[in-house]
Amino acid sequence: MIQPTAVAMNSKPDGQQSKYQLSKETAGLRSTDLLPHNLSGQAPTREFLLKVVDILVDYINDVNNRDEKVLHFKHPEEMLRLLKLDIPDEGVPLQNLIDDCSLTLKHQVKTGHPRFFNQLSCGLDIVSMAGEWLTATANTNMFTYEIAPVFILMENVVLTKMREIIGWKGGDSIFAPGGSISNMYAFLAARHKMFPGYKEQGLHSIKGQLVMYTSNQSHYSVKSCASVCGLGTDNCVDVPSDERGRMIPSELERLILERKSKGHIPFFVTATAGTTVLGAFDPINEIADICEKYKMWLHIDAAWGGGLLLSRKYRHPRLDGIERANSVTWNPHKLMGTLLQCSTIHFRENGLLISCNQMSAEYLFMQDKLYDIQYDTGDKVIQCGRHNDVFKLWLQWRAKGNEGFEKHMDHLMELSEYMVEKIKASPDKYYLILEPEMVNVSFWYVPKRLRNIPHSPKRAESLGQITPVLKGKMMEVGTLMVGYQPLNELPNFFRNIISSAAVTKEDVDFLLSELDRLGQDL
Repeated sequence: MIQPTAVAMNSKPDGQQSKYQLSKETAGLRSTDLLPHNLSGQAPTREFLLKVVDILVDYINDVNNRDEKVLHFKHPEEMLRLLKLDIPDEGVPLQNLIDDCSLTLKHQVKTGHPRFFNQLSCGLDIVSMAGEWLTATANTNMFTYEIAPVFILMENVVLTKMREIIGWKGGDSIFAPGGSISNMYAFLAARHKMFPGYKEQGLHSIKGQLVMYTSNQSHYSVKSCASVCGLGTDNCVDVPSDERGRMIPSELERLILERKSKGHIPFFVTATAGTTVLGAFDPINEIADICEKYKMWLHIDAAWGGGLLLSRKYRHPRLDGIERANSVTWNPHKLMGTLLQCSTIHFRENGLLISCNQMSAEYLFMQDKLYDIQYDTGDKVIQCGRHNDVFKLWLQWRAKGNEGFEKHMDHLMELSEYMVEKIKASPDKYYLILEPEMVNVSFWYVPKRLRNIPHSPKRAESLGQITPVLKGKMMEVGTLMVGYQPLNELPNFFRNIISSAAVTKEDVDFLLSELDRLGQDL
């Protein structure tokens, strides 16, 4: 057996032993002393993994401790000096790996912290996390029932349930690596439906210029799809939105007719249910009427807002008409709090995915297997290797039930309404950009020197300049994180997101008071 080395037992630069110290017998061993390399390595394998679990559980406790900071900010150059990121020629001892794991989480932003309001994906759902641990251990590909029988059946059940919630009977769905790829799947299916010859003949099968439409508030992935899939971004037409960030249907129809008059072929419209910045919901029924009138495919990007389908209180009127769509993107890793990544794309018509994407690779997708090959999913997606994203969602849904998810959605929305009330109660300190439809609360913080000045474009410009400075101070002290961005003519403003089940009213109170503490003298 390899004896522990000095570097393994004393790997910290100041000579202090690691908090997560392996036994003397294990500390100096290498990965080759563990399973599967060493079949007698059950004991050190167990000790090593349990020590990793200790690190993870301590991190989970820190994430849920409001006395802990959200982050300990370091500039990149300083962070590089603190971390040991070099790749060695010879593998390091196990104790070094344990210390690497501990150090990595020490400097990681705690996205599950109740005072992390920075991204659409926040929080750390323990049951979903447990599902991700099991998924990683199973380490299987999701392209055939042959190698992932339980997970394939689970995926079928969960996706069927989601389509039923949308309002469809039948149809088809798949998990995709993020909402951007889900939106691309919709585009590919729409083009295939209208021009089935494109798959073999490419551009020669289309006698004219295809055109797609999306709101000027939509996610950039829609325009990226036009670039990647051969339309060109000039043929992804931005439709103006109203003052609340919602697509204007009359403008959509005007722009369709404008392109048709040039001999172009409008074929695809993306409506957004929950825009990234303002959380706006496009008017689906009015857009669906236009799509039906001009025989165009309607896709709903509900990557962000799809979770509200689970709430009877907040689903209407925001998502009214979603059942009329041809396809829907819905990301459980956002509002539902499932661990990253967990994105789904759903189709009202069954068979389009396989027809559009099938390549009939006989060395993977044989037709003479001993089971019903309809359960094989690999030939209906554009990727080959596909991560198991269903188990963590299935386990979380089993834990919460439909009722639990509904309460979760209602809780997030009610907290956002509470925040709006608090902002309105202090109009001298905070300026609400607009009444939100979702959990995106957009506002400016107003320091003392600007509080007695009437609001104007010049004042807004000053508030926009203050916003990134205040965000910088926020990150330096590490007590909270809130995102900011400009939008159209609006200079930088804060966009607060409440999508973590850990957040309470007290956290919202802390957020506003901490902004005031850090920013009042700016």
